[in-house]
Amino acid sequence: MSWLSIHEGKAPLIVSLPHTGTDIPGEVAGALLSRALALHDTDWHIEKLYDFAASFGATVVHTAMSRTVIDVNRDPSGISLYPGQATTELCPSTTFDGRALYRQGCAPDGAEIARRREAYFDPYHAALAAQVARLRALHPHVVVFDAHSIRSFVPRLFEGELPVLNIGTNGGVSATKLIQDKVVSACEASGFSTVLNGRFKGGWIARSLGAPQYGVSAVQLEIACRGYLDEVEAGEPAYGQRAEPMRAFLRKMLAALAAG
Repeated sequence: MSWLSIHEGKAPLIVSLPHTGTDIPGEVAGALLSRALALHDTDWHIEKLYDFAASFGATVVHTAMSRTVIDVNRDPSGISLYPGQATTELCPSTTFDGRALYRQGCAPDGAEIARRREAYFDPYHAALAAQVARLRALHPHVVVFDAHSIRSFVPRLFEGELPVLNIGTNGGVSATKLIQDKVVSACEASGFSTVLNGRFKGGWIARSLGAPQYGVSAVQLEIACRGYLDEVEAGEPAYGQRAEPMRAFLRKMLAALAAG
């Protein structure tokens, strides 16, 4: 599967990159209003921001498939992870802003959603589960670090400006207190504004894999884009030196998690 890449390390750390992909297969692209709109909610350049992770012995699982094709961080049953709050579906029909993604009558139906789930969602989660099992055979405890970013202002999803670092552990359920405290302490020491289990408490990856009682902690970190690049209203933002302070902080934090 060319869209799925897995780098196997031996440290007790898995870095998941679920939303940085920009691939859109032709059969999906033909139904969309535009490619630019389809990529509007991409977690831009997250794979570059974390490209050091393998050097610490971390395992890295990355899908190149756009979240517009299928969102591998949503509950596959279709149940909302944030009841009563605006969100997007397993196969999003709108952007975070509420703009339609598909030409009239072309949004994916149940059969198409099931096809995409089998083709892209299930293999990604099978890869994560396999890596968790492999590393648990080597270590008493493993951390799954789910890496994300989002625009600082998305009025449909949240009021005002989002803190730069948004840590999610599903209210403390998906990670041990020790791991949660390590991440929170590192984030608070970074100088970037930080919140724990605020608007983003962790998606399906953290919620489905986090099982501290079985030796697996899962943490989601949602970074407001202004923390590492200049945000733009449309198109792909440039990536460059603006990201270095964020990379320095992430490098230090992930090195500590990889050390066990």
